[in-house]
Amino acid sequence: MPAGNPERLAVVGAGYVGLATAVCLAHLGHHVVCAERDPAKLARLSSGEPTIVEDGLPELLRDGLASGRLRFVPEAVQAVPGAGYVFLCVPTPARSDGSADVTILQQVAAEIGPHLDRDAVVVNKSTVPVGSTQVVEQLLGRADVAVVSNPEFLREGRSVHDCLHPDRVVVGAQDQAAAARVGALFARTGAPLIVTDAATAEMIKYASNAFLATRLSFVNAVATLAERLGADVRDVLLGLGYDHRIGFEFLRPGPGWGGSCFPKDTSALLYMAEQAGYDFPLLRAVIDTNEAQLASVVDKVRAAAGGDLAGRRVAAWGLAFKAGTDDRRDSPAVWVVRRLADEGALVRAYDPTTVPAGPGAGVAGSAGVPGGDDGGGAGGSGSAVPELEGRAEIVADPYAACEDAAALVILTEWDELRWLDFTKVRDAMAAPAVVDGRNLLDPAQLRRLGFTYIGIGRP
Repeated sequence: MPAGNPERLAVVGAGYVGLATAVCLAHLGHHVVCAERDPAKLARLSSGEPTIVEDGLPELLRDGLASGRLRFVPEAVQAVPGAGYVFLCVPTPARSDGSADVTILQQVAAEIGPHLDRDAVVVNKSTVPVGSTQVVEQLLGRADVAVVSNPEFLREGRSVHDCLHPDRVVVGAQDQAAAARVGALFARTGAPLIVTDAATAEMIKYASNAFLATRLSFVNAVATLAERLGADVRDVLLGLGYDHRIGFEFLRPGPGWGGSCFPKDTSALLYMAEQAGYDFPLLRAVIDTNEAQLASVVDKVRAAAGGDLAGRRVAAWGLAFKAGTDDRRDSPAVWVVRRLADEGALVRAYDPTTVPAGPGAGVAGSAGVPGGDDGGGAGGSGSAVPELEGRAEIVADPYAACEDAAALVILTEWDELRWLDFTKVRDAMAAPAVVDGRNLLDPAQLRRLGFTYIGIGRP
């Protein structure tokens, strides 16, 4: 898919956003230099080995390297010379008060300022507080360089698809000509282009994620009510989804929402509202509802195990925050496993993107990729699970997780879990009880096999 006007671009950061942005812009015909300071990640990417699990990423990474349109360097100052556009895709993790920590963004801006070409455009793609574009402008100290906000709307597991087929491209800047130039980089995608000011572009990102989180919290609250009233939430949501004003997206109940964006961005928006003197009770309720949903899954597992988790073995299927990715940052699955362990449960966990730390090392080890807004996953594909060290035994087989278990909880909606041999699962367990936190399985089939089945909002 060659671009009409290939440009020379730099991407700073090779996390979920940065790596997808780099490989996709190279696929669109541009020449991209991507900076990544982690030596291990740099070596893997330079050899064509992805550092994250993403559908379509391995092929585009190898194609970009083979064509010469994509290469990786260790420092941002090596990537920016000669680049007409510099994309900042660095971590902006949440602080304890909910605000976004933009320290790395500020450091990078100050670092690259002297090395930028005249008339270059710095593109802020990291999720940052409203007003951050002006901060970057000040730190660059370059009147001849424009700064543009171009927020990302990538779904992990679908980031390559979303980058090449976006719903919309949002670009915000005081310099509308610079904004139009950035929009032209994505012209081949055919997506609607929204050109606005920088503060509005930054706000669009937060508002989008907060609204999606609101839908998920609403659905989980409806599922809880359906359980108490004896209704089936699947059919309730089917009736909702066919209303064209609502639609089916984000109408699936689960253990709670998480990941690298929703928890951080809802907390940051709530913090910004407080700083602006605005009480945002709706958003606070969205967050509170999610916390209650997470706790309710632990309650269900406790009930399935006989009312007390102390000393009881529990099998957990799924650790990634959703299927299709290996990202465990703020994963509901990890949160639930931790709470189960805190109550004394002996947890064996399986996820297709993780393996045990090593021979004889049943407990998660210490390897992993640093997390952050746009950093790599919390332990990449095939890594140990440091965030569960001492709390769970990581196994390489879903059946092994079930041996002698008093309950099995499904926490990530991996499709492969649907097709396992549940007679074998039943025979391996001490008591055949399933808490289906994703409503992934057929309750009638499991009950015929003798399982106790507990879903989310299902009778």
